[in-house]
Amino acid sequence: MPIAHAVAMFRHQADACAELGSPLSAALLRRAAEDLAEAGPCAEAIAGHEDAPGPSAVALRLLGAVHALVISGRAPALAAHYPSAGGTFDPAHPDAPWPAFRTTVAENLPWIREWLTRPPQTNEVGRANLLLTGLAWAQQQLAATAPLPVRLHELGSSAGLNLLAEQFRCVSPGFAYGPADSPVVLADAWQGEPPTWLRDAPLQQVVERHGCDPTPIDPRSADGALALRAYLWADQLPRLERLNGALALAEKLPAPVEPIGAAEFLRDVQVADGTLTVVWHSIMRQYVPAEEWRSVETELDRLAAASGPSAPFVHIALEPRRVGTGHRFLLTTRLGTGPTTVLAEAMPHGLPAWTLADGDPALSAL
Repeated sequence: MPIAHAVAMFRHQADACAELGSPLSAALLRRAAEDLAEAGPCAEAIAGHEDAPGPSAVALRLLGAVHALVISGRAPALAAHYPSAGGTFDPAHPDAPWPAFRTTVAENLPWIREWLTRPPQTNEVGRANLLLTGLAWAQQQLAATAPLPVRLHELGSSAGLNLLAEQFRCVSPGFAYGPADSPVVLADAWQGEPPTWLRDAPLQQVVERHGCDPTPIDPRSADGALALRAYLWADQLPRLERLNGALALAEKLPAPVEPIGAAEFLRDVQVADGTLTVVWHSIMRQYVPAEEWRSVETELDRLAAASGPSAPFVHIALEPRRVGTGHRFLLTTRLGTGPTTVLAEAMPHGLPAWTLADGDPALSAL
């Protein structure tokens, strides 16, 4: 039955939220799963989406819709339980927000149903921690007297915030990389020592930045900023602080995102003498149909073949890879026509990251 599928998806997402440090989201989704099974307001809200596949993330869409109501001032009773709106949540009493959440859903069904048509897009800027690491590695491999100017292209850019990555500052004990006055501080960037090539890396100079996304968000619009904030989990305030800093940067530094697919976007990308052409992406591969991704790989191979010492190209990716029976989030790079290399691993939101020990099976999970 479709509703049984939806219940299972909500429970699975609740477990993922708990594992990733959002007890509020986990608690609400567990109760929402019960509400689905009982044909309550949450079942009314997701009507027509009951049999949506896992990557559609209907549970996250529902959370985002309600969070948008909270942070826009339309659900004051629920806001009292949401740290993102100045409220408090006690994990020792996980069911406390549920009555207000259920009421909010019941009273705002048209809003929530419209919101469910939007794909969830967090544009998690913490992932820039790994993307910058890959870029620093590529510059070191090129061994130029100074870092080459970067022409940056991103697939699945959402609002384009990670196109601003060289403006962010990554810090962990005994380590800092990036502009000291950055409004975006990626704290606890590394678990253990960061890679030597990152510790010693000069700052990057990005001279071009372009992205693509089938449904891009304008981070400088009120609706776009609301959507980005709404899809963050309400009890993870450091993520909200990072996003707010990135939104402030986006006001000053445009990063255009074209409303097209990844393969079509790459067809217009060329290497250029005297610059490092970069294509990167993070946690977006799973949303691209297999046939289109084959076209993406064809374009990446074309760019690699066209590159050379005077016009290098690097492909940088932070994506889940199957290792054994599970998935791990690995940073991989491919410079020119060279081999794909696993450089590091991270939590799904990019923080913290860590290097892999010799013999780790993830090093060959390509």
